[in-house]
Order: sequence, then structure tokens, then C-alpha cells
Amino acid sequence: MAELDNIDRAILRLLALDASLSLNEIADKVSLTATPCWKRIKRMEEEGIIRARVAVLDADKLGLPVSVFVSVETADHSAEWLAKFAETVANTPEIVGAWRMSGDVDYLLHVIVADIAAYDAFYRKLIAAVHLRNVSSRFAMERMKDGALPI
Repeated sequence: MAELDNIDRAILRLLALDASLSLNEIADKVSLTATPCWKRIKRMEEEGIIRARVAVLDADKLGLPVSVFVSVETADHSAEWLAKFAETVANTPEIVGAWRMSGDVDYLLHVIVADIAAYDAFYRKLIAAVHLRNVSSRFAMERMKDGALPI
């Protein structure tokens, strides 16, 4: 993987804030012509630095205003359990983020649902799918920041 220079980082900052910018707009903002700018973007895509270009949707306006952070503890750390848990996470659309953690919690899930009843249905589906020792939920009261990476 090539090392990122200041122009690469500038391109990444622009794309992270607005992936709908045209190639010409990006090239102009980083003082390049379109072709070398396109080559840099293409290289960063091939290297996996740019994983995807997506639209950031407003969950509230889509009827999904409830954001829950779910701490999961398990007593089973076998490969079989992990495969089943990973499959469950991958196939559960309410889970929009998942991390394996250090410390007293094994996994942290970010879950987005329409309301408490939808969360309860998600919870029941989760505990039926995999054996868990403890599940603890924290409901977000306010989104204070949802930003781009500090490139």
C-alpha cells in the first residue's frame, strides 16, 4: 500500500464530507487536473482505503428515530459460537454497527429501530438466535456528532 500524501488526504476529506462531488470539483479543490485525481481515487479504492461511496440517510425522517447501543457478553468464545454470532449480526438489518471489545463487554452493537416495540422484537430475535450471558441496552437521547474520520 502506498503512503498517503497531503493531496490524497485532501481528496479523502472531500469525499468523506460529500461523496457526490464530481471528479472535476474534487480535482479543482486539490489543485490537480481530472486524470491524476481520478488515478489517485482509483488507487485508494483498489487498496481498500475507500471502501464505498454512500449516501448518509436521516434515520428520523425514515421513521427510525431510536438508536440503541447494546452491550453483549458471552460465556462461549468457541469458533462455532463466533461464526453463528457473526452470521446473526450480518443478517440483522437493525444492527448498523458491531464491534468486538476489550474489557468487561465482549461486543458492542449499534441498533436502529422505529420504537421500543421494534427494539423488543429485535431483542427477542437476537437472544433466540445465539446464546448470550448478558445483554445490556442504552438508548441514545440525542445525537451530538456523526462525522467523518479525522484525516
